[in-house]
Amino acid sequence: MFFKDFKTFETEVAGRKLVIETGKMAQLANGSCIVRYGDTEVLCTATMAPKPREGVDFFPLSVDFEEKLYAVGRIPGSFQRREGKASEKAVLTSRVIDRPIRPLFPKDMRNDVSVVATVMSVDPDCSPEIAALWGVSTAIAISDIPWDGPVSSVSLGLVDGKYVINPTLEERAKTEMTVTVASTDSLVAMIEAGANEISNEVMFDGIMFAHEENKKIVEFIKSIVAEIGKEKIAFESNDPSEELYEAIKAFAIEDVKVALDTDDKRIRDERLAPIYDAVHAEFDEKFPEEAAKIDDCLYKLQKFIVRRWLLDEGKRVDGRGIDEIRPLNAEIDLLSRVHGSGMFTRGQTQVLSITTLGTARDAQMLDGIDEDVEKRYIHHYNFPSYSVGETKPSRGPGRREIGHGALAERALLPVIPSMEEFPYTIRVVSEVLSSNGSTSQGSVCGSTLALMAAGVPIKAPVAGISCGLISEGDRFMTMVDIQGLEDFFGDMDFKVAGTKKGITAIQMDLKVHGLTPEIIKEAFEKTYKARMYILDEIMLPVISEPRTELSAYAPKLLTTKIDVEKIGDVIGKQGKVIQKICAECNCKVDVEEDGTIFVTAVDINDANRALEIINTIANDPEIGAIYNGVVTRLMSFGAFVEIAPGKEGLVHISKLDVKRTEKVEDCVSVGDQIMVKVTEIDDQGRINLSRRDALIEVEGLVPENDDEPERERRPRRSFNRNKKG
Repeated sequence: MFFKDFKTFETEVAGRKLVIETGKMAQLANGSCIVRYGDTEVLCTATMAPKPREGVDFFPLSVDFEEKLYAVGRIPGSFQRREGKASEKAVLTSRVIDRPIRPLFPKDMRNDVSVVATVMSVDPDCSPEIAALWGVSTAIAISDIPWDGPVSSVSLGLVDGKYVINPTLEERAKTEMTVTVASTDSLVAMIEAGANEISNEVMFDGIMFAHEENKKIVEFIKSIVAEIGKEKIAFESNDPSEELYEAIKAFAIEDVKVALDTDDKRIRDERLAPIYDAVHAEFDEKFPEEAAKIDDCLYKLQKFIVRRWLLDEGKRVDGRGIDEIRPLNAEIDLLSRVHGSGMFTRGQTQVLSITTLGTARDAQMLDGIDEDVEKRYIHHYNFPSYSVGETKPSRGPGRREIGHGALAERALLPVIPSMEEFPYTIRVVSEVLSSNGSTSQGSVCGSTLALMAAGVPIKAPVAGISCGLISEGDRFMTMVDIQGLEDFFGDMDFKVAGTKKGITAIQMDLKVHGLTPEIIKEAFEKTYKARMYILDEIMLPVISEPRTELSAYAPKLLTTKIDVEKIGDVIGKQGKVIQKICAECNCKVDVEEDGTIFVTAVDINDANRALEIINTIANDPEIGAIYNGVVTRLMSFGAFVEIAPGKEGLVHISKLDVKRTEKVEDCVSVGDQIMVKVTEIDDQGRINLSRRDALIEVEGLVPENDDEPERERRPRRSFNRNKKG
C-alpha cells in the first residue's frame, strides 16, 4: 500500500457515521486528519514551530477555519473569483474552536502553534463547524505537540420540546435554540448559544445532555490516540524562576496591594507605574538573565493578590459585594440626526449604540458555505484604542470585535420583528467609548435602548451581564459583573443575555479546563437576577416600550402586493417607469419576485404618492377613485393628465375648476401636479377625469352657479407628444 500509515476510525454520532482518517494527507504537519461526517469533509492540521520566537512573552496560537466555496459547488463572487479574507462566519467558527482548545496547552509554552481546519465538502445536514472541532482535537491529540486534550463538541437543538444532537437542516429551521457545547472527558469547556427566550432550567438540562454526548466522542478520540498518538515533545518553560518571583513578591507585595485597591482603572495604572520602575531598578542587575521576565513576575503577583482577595476574603478590587453590580446609567436620544440612539454605562464601561433603518435592498449579502444568503439585522461593534486609554491607529475590526458584535446580534435577533411585521433592514453600531470589562454585554443593553428609541417594535427588551469565577482545586466562587482586572486574573467570563422570559444568547470564555455543573447552574442564577435588576431599575424607566413613530430622518416604508404579471409594467422597458417614479417622488422602490413592492422615502407624502402610482399601474383605474396626476398636454377643450406612467386621461375644460374657465392655460400648465377624479372609462378604455369633482370632494370647495349649458365636447383624437395638436 502506498500510504503505509493510513488508518480509518469509525463511530456514530446522532445517527450518522463519523469517520476519521489519518496517515494520508498533510503528513508534514505535526498532526493531521480528515473528518468525514455524512458528506461533510474537513481536513484538519496542527503544526508547531521547533522553538520560540525571540521576545515572545505569550503563547502564540492561531486557529483558522477556512471556507472553500468548492465545498458547496460554487465559484466565489469576487472579481478575482477566489476566496478572499475570512468571512464573518469563518472568523466566529475559528473563535469557537479556539476557546475550548487554548486552555489545554501549557501556559508556559511559547512555541508558535498553528491549527487549520479546511472545509472541503459540505453536507447541509452535518455541520462543518462541529466536524472541524473533532478534527482539530484529533490532530493535536495524535501529534507530538504538548496538550492536555482531547475535547469534543456537539450542536444542540430544541425541536418540538425535545433535545436534538447535531440537528439537520430541516430541524435547524424549527429549533428554539442553537447551542454549541464543548467538553473534556469530565468538564464543560465551552458554551456558545443563541436561543428564543429559553429558561435557565431548559438551557442547563440541554447543556448537560450535550455534555454526555461529548464524553462518548472524547473516548473515541482517545482510542485513536492510544493506537497512533505520538509522544509529546519536551519544551523549555518560559516561566520566571521561583527565586525571582519570590524576591519580587517580598519586595513589592504591599505596594501592589495599595495600588490595586481602587475602583478607578486610571488611578490603578498611575499607582502601578512607579512600582514597576522601582522593581526594575532593584532587580535588573541582580537577575540580568531574567530581566525580561520581571514584568511577568509583577503580573503574576497582581494575579495572586486579586485571587486571594476574592477566594479567601470575598473582597473585590473596587470594594463591591460579590453579587453587586457597578453603578449603572441609561440614556436615549443623544444624537440629533440618527434614527435612534442609546447609551449604557456600567462603572467605567460605556457603550453608545446607534440604530439605522434601511430598505430591503440594504440587507447584507452573504457569500459563504452555509444556506444563509442575506442578513437584514446587522450589529457592528467597534473598540477604538481610546476606550482603554491607548494610542493605537484604527485598522478595522479584528476577530474580537467581530465576535463581540456577533454576540450582541445573536442576543437581540430573537426579539427582532419579522420582515412582514417591520419591513426594514436594521443596522446597529455599538461604539465602545470606554472599557473596563464586559463591553459586549454593555452593547446588548445599549442596542436595546437604541432600537426602542428608533421605533423598532422589538418583542421584549434584552439585557446582558457577565459572571466571573475564581477556582482552586475543589474550591470556587463566582461574582457578577466582572471588571477588567477580574477578567484578566480570573478563570471565567460567562456572558448571558436575555429578556425577562428567558435566555437569548450565551458566550463562555475559560482559562481553566472546564466547569462543573454546579458552577454553570450558579452562573445562570446570578446572571438572571442581575438581568432583571438592569431591566427593571435602569433601562425600562428610561424607555418602557418601543416608540410608535419613527424619527423624522428615518425612511418611511410602505408596501403593497401586485399581480406578478404586472411587475413588468411597474418596472417598464429598461427600468424607465420605475426610475421615473423614484425621480418624481424622491423615493426608492424595491420589487420582489412574488409581487411584493416596498416604497421608501423620508417624507411619507412622497411614499404615498409613489405607492398610488404603482397601484394605478398595476390595477385598472376605478370610476370614483381620486388620483394625483401630472398635466402632460394642453388643448383648447381641456388638459391631458397622466395619473400613472402609461395611463393618461382627459380633463374637459368644464371640469378643470369649480368656477367657469375661459382658457385652459388660465387654470393649469404642463407639468402641474393636480388632483383628479375618474368620472368615466368608455368601452375603448379612454379615461375621463374631473379636477372639479376632486376639489369639491376632497377640499370641500363650493362650485359657482353656472346656468350656461356645458360647451360641446370635441371628439377625442390621438396626439403625438412631439407635435403640436
